[in-house]
Amino acid sequence: MKNYDQPFREFLAYLRVEAGLSSATLSAYESDLRTMATFLQQQGVKDPVKVEARQLAEHVQQLHRVKGLQPSSIARHLSTMRMFFRFLEASGSIETNPTTPLITPTRWRRLPGVLSPNQMKKLMEAAGPTSGRLWQRDRALLELMYAAGLRASEVAGLLLAGYDERIGILRVLGKGERERLVPVGEPAQRAVRVYLDELRPTLARFDDARDAGRILLSNTGRPLERVAVWQIVRRLADRAGMPDVHPHMLRHSFATHMLTGGADLRVVQELLGHADIGTTQIYTHVDQARLRDVVMTHHPRA
Repeated sequence: MKNYDQPFREFLAYLRVEAGLSSATLSAYESDLRTMATFLQQQGVKDPVKVEARQLAEHVQQLHRVKGLQPSSIARHLSTMRMFFRFLEASGSIETNPTTPLITPTRWRRLPGVLSPNQMKKLMEAAGPTSGRLWQRDRALLELMYAAGLRASEVAGLLLAGYDERIGILRVLGKGERERLVPVGEPAQRAVRVYLDELRPTLARFDDARDAGRILLSNTGRPLERVAVWQIVRRLADRAGMPDVHPHMLRHSFATHMLTGGADLRVVQELLGHADIGTTQIYTHVDQARLRDVVMTHHPRA
């Protein structure tokens, strides 16, 4: 893979310095490129400047037929290849981009699981005085995730310094290190206030700064980890009689309920921190029954 290593390093350095991509994203790109290079070398292509569109098309077919990747994963691989060969073209290493004829596979999007408002209320109530000593933290966690549409990693990373209690605004650090400001409603504000006043001081009892300034802490006074968020949500969901609930369903429910309530799609995009509004549009397909009811009620020929 010697002839591939140097172009890969230069491309990844460009993405890191010029595009400011996170280390996790760079690792994903590098993995895609290594997979591509392995296939091309097996086909006798020893240098990336000699790659042809036909060989890349065969690689895409292999990702589907042999590796069994879903169209969404194949689309990501194809995006990585396009960026890499555009980089080679811009640097003068190749005259023609071999990815130009390739067509992005149709992305199959599974509709996300969504809880109804009544189910959300039942889940919130599962975090109560009888659910454990840390119930106030758990209630604050659930309220914040649903109120702001947060990922598990985002709620775990919330900082005290990033929460403006006076106006109920959270500073959230999302994917790609992108920051966004998200308002939270009164129920979440009340739950957070109770937790901050009554429980957090007992968790942050150590003087070694182990809490790292985070809002949500474990029993040892350290910040909650993403896996702990999953465990808490799953435990409370089981308690509420909803065993199939996972943390991301709170985010899905937030987005769906916002749109159902009449929120603008671009507003929801900003609140969720989606770079592409196409990602947000999936939520417009969830409440099909309501859409039919709206048409039947308001269309003059219904």
